[in-house]
Amino acid sequence: MNVRSQDSALRDDLNFQAAPQAHRTSNNVVDSARQELRPAGRERLIVVEDDPVTRTMLVGYFSENNFDVVGAGSCAECRQALRSRTDLVFLDVQLPDGDGFELAKEIQATSNAGIIFVTRRDTDVDRILGLEIAGDHYVTKPINLRDLLARARSVLRRRSIDRKAARNHNSIAFGDWIIDLTRRELLGSDGKPVALTRAEFDLLAALVGADGRPLSRDYLIEVVSNRQAEVDIRTVDALVARLRRKLVGSGTPVIATVTGVGYKLALSERL
Repeated sequence: MNVRSQDSALRDDLNFQAAPQAHRTSNNVVDSARQELRPAGRERLIVVEDDPVTRTMLVGYFSENNFDVVGAGSCAECRQALRSRTDLVFLDVQLPDGDGFELAKEIQATSNAGIIFVTRRDTDVDRILGLEIAGDHYVTKPINLRDLLARARSVLRRRSIDRKAARNHNSIAFGDWIIDLTRRELLGSDGKPVALTRAEFDLLAALVGADGRPLSRDYLIEVVSNRQAEVDIRTVDALVARLRRKLVGSGTPVIATVTGVGYKLALSERL
């Protein structure tokens, strides 16, 4: 390579390295004109991450997997991005202008978007706090991109099912009970609410929405895993046992075991 070619290659390399820095701010949150041009049918994600390398990696990977992705390097930029419809937020806990847990509360109060924490803070206290506040999942760095993609699709799929159920049947009666999918309440024959944990409600709602079809344990693990740090078959069995104890009164079992498969609702629904 001659001297002129070496100089040209060096300039190209420097320009490539400088370009992301020069456009970092403009790439964090897309402007309104670009937002209007989003392809229809693509789920919109916000990556809230102050580290530009990690943010660029996540934005690029999920864009390549057919998502519409916006990067945000701070709480303020996330709030700006949330002005448009958002389906899922990847949220770091440590941000330059605020706390990710507090931002998650804001997101939950103002948006229907799912939340997956993606952070280096890996203590049990942080994990439990994140899941209890608003998180669908809590993922610690370093990030496995394929695992994160699977989790994102799982959250979006569950939320889509919940939205369809809420549109079709806000309340469904079965046996002596009425489940309100919008208010997330279970009412007994006396009209009083039955206390259920989030995981118990999610599992029961899935069984009620299955129209008597049996649901596998693996599927039910997915249903409740957005609210549990560690979920396996034993967790599902324990949740079913707790629901059976709470749903008594008609003399007929509410949840039936389907050998080799999982569980199904044993009572006929009535709308």
